[in-house]
Amino acid sequence: MHQEESHHDRASIGHRREALLSFSSAIQDRAIGQTGLSRPPLHVLLTGVSSDSHTWNLVFMQLLLEHMGHRVTNLGACTPDEEVVQVCLLQRPDLLVVSTVNGHGNIDGERLIFRVRDEASLRDLPAVIGGKLGIRGSRNTAFAEGLLRAGFTAVFDADSSLAPFEEFVKRVSGEHRCAPVLEAVQ
Repeated sequence: MHQEESHHDRASIGHRREALLSFSSAIQDRAIGQTGLSRPPLHVLLTGVSSDSHTWNLVFMQLLLEHMGHRVTNLGACTPDEEVVQVCLLQRPDLLVVSTVNGHGNIDGERLIFRVRDEASLRDLPAVIGGKLGIRGSRNTAFAEGLLRAGFTAVFDADSSLAPFEEFVKRVSGEHRCAPVLEAVQ
């Protein structure tokens, strides 16, 4: 009897997973219709930096990206650099989004993007960082140039609106690649 329950439980889990995937697909199809996307959604890999334990920013960004019609893999808070690189290599996302609010984005972000760009197959992956890049308040914008030189495609400061980030994601979802840009950090 115990083996039957185990088999039944596995079958039930399989059916629930299949239903969830179907539901998720229907939600994405609906989002594409509502947002006017004419292409399949991007697969976005979302992460915090390794020292940042905040999660609310990641939940917000995931909801925003999903509302825009994209698929999101959220690695969560305090994700080690190597894990981010490995997931990028395995899943081949269309966009890497790094969100930080602890004030160490300039340090952790630079180290992460160096590690990502060390992988030949990830050198062209669009990658952005945004949030609280340092602990200098309005002077945090000074970190943007260094993060761009390190390899980020775009940098978004916590004090700017979401509009430049949303426009960037729309451009990435187009067929052309974006040149490195300094967005919303003037």
